[in-house]
Amino acid sequence: MNRKVLIVEDDQAMAVALSDGFAYEGYNVQVARDGSDGLKLAGDRELDLIVLDVMLPKMSGFDVCKQLRGAGNETPIIMLTARGQEIDKVVGLKIGADDYVTKPFSFMELMARVEALMRRSHRKPEISTDEFTFGDINVNFKRFEVTKAGEPLEMSPREFNILKYFIEHKGEVVTRDQLLDSVWGYGSFPLTRTVDMHIAKLRQKIEDSPHDPKHVITVHRVGYKFVV
Repeated sequence: MNRKVLIVEDDQAMAVALSDGFAYEGYNVQVARDGSDGLKLAGDRELDLIVLDVMLPKMSGFDVCKQLRGAGNETPIIMLTARGQEIDKVVGLKIGADDYVTKPFSFMELMARVEALMRRSHRKPEISTDEFTFGDINVNFKRFEVTKAGEPLEMSPREFNILKYFIEHKGEVVTRDQLLDSVWGYGSFPLTRTVDMHIAKLRQKIEDSPHDPKHVITVHRVGYKFVV
């Protein structure tokens, strides 16, 4: 069965180009030209993907995303943001978008991100009291072991506990102070830079590309968000 994608984009040329591209890739395509119509069409829980522009008439992409997530709609969302508007990326991730693409972009780049997102969304995390799996990472809490693609990773107790905390709060924005309180037990001790240093080390071990992380995402001026 063909996948279904909803494109919410008010720019005519962009909407046509995206529609043609996804149709060529075998998707069933729906297009909405403003946020209000996009929200209505997104109520179709059979959708596999929503491509959502930020700047839309009637209702912004942020508001559409926020209302969908608030209603429990977990359809993967890729947001389209304008060049240089980093705050759009941050806000989009905080309210529940799964990824973002900055305009202008190539359709090949967009499809690469779509395919990666589809893999993540269809690779349901395996949760038990003893283990958690995301991507090619397996965490065994009972044995204090982490493997990547079946190969063991050397983790310090601190790194392991940070990863465990992220897993316990996946999908949430976690502040540096929260990590300090929960993992270090420092209370209000202000060495938040310590957190960043450990996150960098953790990314080196669990991310395929530490400079372009897919699991431990920086939410600028706030903290981090763990996504699977």
